[in-house]
Amino acid sequence: MDFLKKVKVLAGKDLKLEFRTKEMLSSMLVFSFIVIVVFGFVFDPVGQDLDELFPGIIWVAFIFSGILCLNRSFIAEKENNSLQGLLLCPGDSSIIYFGKLIANLVLMLIMEVISLPLFIVLFDYSLAGSLLQLAAVLFLGSLGFISIGTFLAALTANTKSSEILLPVILFPIIVPVIIGAVEATGVVLTAGDSAELRAWLKLLVVYDLIFIVVPFMLFEFLLEV
Repeated sequence: MDFLKKVKVLAGKDLKLEFRTKEMLSSMLVFSFIVIVVFGFVFDPVGQDLDELFPGIIWVAFIFSGILCLNRSFIAEKENNSLQGLLLCPGDSSIIYFGKLIANLVLMLIMEVISLPLFIVLFDYSLAGSLLQLAAVLFLGSLGFISIGTFLAALTANTKSSEILLPVILFPIIVPVIIGAVEATGVVLTAGDSAELRAWLKLLVVYDLIFIVVPFMLFEFLLEV
C-alpha cells in the first residue's frame, strides 16, 4: 500500500507540473495534428483505401507524439539533479519507474482522446466498430509503448544526444506492439472478425506484461549505471 501511495505522489507531481504549464501536452497535440494533416494531403485516401490506411496513420501520429513526451520524462530531474534526491528517498527505486510510466501514459491517452475525433472529422471517416473496443486497443497499445519507452528514456537521459538515441533504440523494440495496435485498430474500426480482434489483443497483453515486468526488474540496475 505504501508503494502505491509513493507511486501516486510521484505521478501526481509530474501531472500537476504539466497541467500547470500544458507545455508538453500542447506540443504533443500540435505535432499529432500536423502529422495527420500531412498524411491527409499526401495520400488523400478514400473508400477502401481509407479503411486500410487510417489505423496506420493515426498510430504513426500517436507514436511520434509520444516520443516527445518520453524525451522529456527525465529531463527535469536531470537538469535539477532531482533524480539523486528521489533515489535517496526510502523505498524501492521502481517507484520512480511506475510514477513516470503512469504520468506519461495519462498524457498520451489525453492526447489520443483529443486527437482521434479530429482525425475522424478530417478524414470524414465513419466508425463502424465499438468505442469500448477501440478504447481497449488504444490503452493496451499505449501502455506497451509507454512502459518500455519510459525505461529507455531513463537509460538515455544521461547521454548527450538522448533525443536522437531514444527513438533509435525504441522503435525496433516496439515493432510488435505497433503491428498489434494497428491491426487491432483496423479490425475495430471496420467491425471485423471478433476472433481476429481477440488474437491481436492477446498479443498486446503479452507484450505489455513483458514490457512492464522486464523494466521493473532492471530499473534499479539501470539507475546505478
